[in-house]
Amino acid sequence: MNTISLFDAPATQYRGKTVELFDPPMCCSTGLCGPTVDQTLLDVNEMMLALKADGVTVERYQMTSHPAKFTANPQVMKLVQQRQLDALPITVIDGRVIKSGEYPSLAEVRAALAEQAAGTQK
Repeated sequence: MNTISLFDAPATQYRGKTVELFDPPMCCSTGLCGPTVDQTLLDVNEMMLALKADGVTVERYQMTSHPAKFTANPQVMKLVQQRQLDALPITVIDGRVIKSGEYPSLAEVRAALAEQAAGTQK
C-alpha cells in the first residue's frame, strides 16, 4: 500500500521562485480586515494560496511596516519615486518587476514564472 503525506512539499517547476507584492497602505497586512471585503484583495489572497501550493515563496510588504524591503529594491524605489503611491501595488518575481499600479492575475504571475523558468533553461 502506498501512502501519500499531506505534508510533502508539492513538486513543481516553480519551486525556489519568489513572488513579492509591495502593497499600497492598507488597514492590515492583507487588507481583508475592514467591514467590507474588497474583491480584488480577496482574489490576491486566493492567488497567494495557489502560488504557495505551487511551491512558490510569496511575500507581501507594506511601506509602513516593511520600509527596508522597499528601500532595498532599487526598481521598486524608482517606481515609487516616479509615480508615488500610484505605482503600488508592485509585483516582483525573483527580483524583476512584472507589474505595477495594479495586482496581477494568477494567470499573469504563472506566465511570468514560466517565462523566467524558460529563460533560465536556455
